[in-house]
Amino acid sequence: MTFAAAPLHHARPDFATRVHGTLMGGALGDAFGYLVEFDSLADIVNAHGPSGLQDLAAAGSPVHFSDDTQMTLYTLDGLLDVLEWANDGVGADINACQWLAYLRWLKTQKVPVPGHAPAQPPRWIDAQTVLHHRRHPGNACLSGLGTGEMGTVARPVNPDSKGCGTVMRSAPYGLLPHVEAETVYKISSEAASLTHGHPAARQSSGAFSWLIHQLVIGGLSLRAAAQSAQARAAAEPAADPALLARLDAALTLSANEPLSGDDLTEALGLGWVAEEALAVALYCVLVTESSAASPAEHFRTAVPLAANHSGDSDSTAALAGNLLGALYGEAALPAQWLAVVEAPELIRRLADDFLTLTTGAA
Repeated sequence: MTFAAAPLHHARPDFATRVHGTLMGGALGDAFGYLVEFDSLADIVNAHGPSGLQDLAAAGSPVHFSDDTQMTLYTLDGLLDVLEWANDGVGADINACQWLAYLRWLKTQKVPVPGHAPAQPPRWIDAQTVLHHRRHPGNACLSGLGTGEMGTVARPVNPDSKGCGTVMRSAPYGLLPHVEAETVYKISSEAASLTHGHPAARQSSGAFSWLIHQLVIGGLSLRAAAQSAQARAAAEPAADPALLARLDAALTLSANEPLSGDDLTEALGLGWVAEEALAVALYCVLVTESSAASPAEHFRTAVPLAANHSGDSDSTAALAGNLLGALYGEAALPAQWLAVVEAPELIRRLADDFLTLTTGAA
């Protein structure tokens, strides 16, 4: 059975609320999925009932986010570093600033940074001890940064790795205003090479940031933005076939009755690798759009769908949360979930810093 999607009619959110919504939405999705990340679907159902986990607010307070949000915030801080230099009239190497930011994140994980790697003076984010907990960071992120070498497209670290540790941290690139979407794609895909060398990892990261940019800056509808990201991925020289297949499946299947649980991951993958995580998140947001009565209801429907499966639940749910926040702004964020998530004031502070540096006002 096929149905026509009917996007929600809602007031067009402004840039500030989309920035806050993207970052906080990702953290809420991450925290939700992190509760069940390493559980099979059978274990989730046994613990939470036939519908699986449905309500973050029922989990107690505070609910922790994972390395996905940690690294997303360090991506944002790397961009803040670039913007601070730019506002002082000095050009900075964007990818070098991102590398330095991720090396500072590596220290919070109690992983020694090789002596030959460059050191950057601590920044405000480094003193936030809530980010110093080790929340199952990805092996490729740790090993890639742990080499002390700055990975590039031409000289990759972890050349065969396409884990979702790239795409799950890449939403902030899509928030950059006054920047062409093509530049956003390039920045995001090159930053992925700092830890992951496989083309699918780079291209998935670029496509996700492109998608966020089309929602936040371009103001496109959800499906139009998704189709735009699909077209950009297909235009990539040596486009990764697995990424193209997953994006096509997400767009095609989302026009039908919703899949869930292991049926969903059977069709789109478990989400442990970049293109699967992107496809699962995109599918879950698209397929639930027409049945939601409000942005917050869309969030409460799409994020559990993205998390209740046997795969990488926190990453798929975090990406879904990023997309919903980019689409609706803070109107998407369930108030009861905001009340229990870890360190919301830290995320708001970094979002406000970004707004100050990009627009002059938080």
